[in-house]
Amino acid sequence: MKSVSERLTAARISKGSSIVDTAEACGISVKALQDYEAGTRVPRDDIKIALANYYGERVQDLFF
Repeated sequence: MKSVSERLTAARISKGSSIVDTAEACGISVKALQDYEAGTRVPRDDIKIALANYYGERVQDLFF
């Protein structure tokens, strides 16, 4: 089973989006997204929703 950080990275890559573009579209900093993808930080619920919507995924599939 993949970790949250692996699922986030895979979702971004499959969308073909850069870290900069994803962070900008979701209203977060590049550093925050890098931390989420590295597994060193967990996003707040509103950011989880923004990321899931951006990737076209369900929150449950990305984070749980």
